Amino acid sequence: MLQRRTLFGAGAGLLAAPSLARAQGDQIQIAGVYSLSGTFANVGDLLNKGTQWAFEHYGTGAGKRINYTLLDDQGDPGRAVRRVQEAMGQGVKHIVGCTLSSIALPVAKEVHARGGVYIHMAGADEATGSECNRASFRWPGASYTAVNATLRPFIERNPNAKRWYTITGQYVFGDSLLSNLKTVLQETGRQHVGNSYHALSEREYSGYITAAIAAQPDVLAVCNFGNQTLDVVRQAVSFGMKRNVKIVVPWSTGLDQFQAWGPDICEGVYFGANYWHGVDAPGNRVLQEVVRAKTNAQTNYLQACGWAVAQMMVEGLNKAGTADVPAVIGALEGLSYQGPTGTEVIRAGDHQVIKDYYLMLGKARSAMRDPADFAEVLAGTKAFQTPEQAGCRMS
Repeated sequence: MLQRRTLFGAGAGLLAAPSLARAQGDQIQIAGVYSLSGTFANVGDLLNKGTQWAFEHYGTGAGKRINYTLLDDQGDPGRAVRRVQEAMGQGVKHIVGCTLSSIALPVAKEVHARGGVYIHMAGADEATGSECNRASFRWPGASYTAVNATLRPFIERNPNAKRWYTITGQYVFGDSLLSNLKTVLQETGRQHVGNSYHALSEREYSGYITAAIAAQPDVLAVCNFGNQTLDVVRQAVSFGMKRNVKIVVPWSTGLDQFQAWGPDICEGVYFGANYWHGVDAPGNRVLQEVVRAKTNAQTNYLQACGWAVAQMMVEGLNKAGTADVPAVIGALEGLSYQGPTGTEVIRAGDHQVIKDYYLMLGKARSAMRDPADFAEVLAGTKAFQTPEQAGCRMS
């Protein structure tokens, strides 16, 4: 059976939901696909909370109440597809969310094949590239965006950083980061002196860090995600790498990771991020107000990302004035709205949201103005391939 959580009206609490088979006339059924168990359960939980809070805040879409159903995929792509099949078999056509690119890509195919619409946060380039389709939309920048918006301004600031070593998660997203990184290094005349792959379930990285130190790099680039980023950076710092090596994390989740590390680890480390709570924008102010009311704390990236995909769905429904899937897809294509990073535009050619991606530098403890002021934003860049460059042939 499905795990159901229903939202009735703006600001309402979570209530036990009736069957999805009940009359649909006054409701829009929306399902979220997140990993609430497995290696990335902490990531999935925060993403799901952001989505819940957004649907609770908006309450309605196209004039109808939103009924939100959580599908826990347990970090398993096959299970994710089965849960989506089950939900869509009961009439759900509107799907949001993912915890991993390896889950989002097959879910996107399934939703497209079954005539739905899917808004997600996968980082792999393929999502709006070679595997793009009319049903699927992506809020964050792709791994191409993360690498180019992080490495190019970093290299401009550190022209003598010539030798690079990478530690990479051996999964779709890690490989995508690594591939883009190699391209940037080649184009800028840098040397990639080695790479260590690690498995999805790995937690001990001392052997990889020892190999990195032996290669005598100027830069260590960490190409993975979630808790694995936490562990690699923490262990690299404990091995003393910050003394003579610059550490770059092209894809961080921002505040929640900084809080887990603390300022002594963050200081002097370069991070790329899709979101930063310090951005002064109307959409971000709305988001921050809701999150502060829920948590009495600043918004982190994962909460913002979960919120963003839900907001996109609501914006599309409201513009379309109907839950009809082709109408919602048409409304989303080319849509401009005030999102968590400011004015965000959904590009019609590949369904990528065009928005800033940030390069940040960790601050010293003494420079922090408040407990969440871990980093200085050095650059905000819209670094996107064209749909043609990305290989998107919209189907």
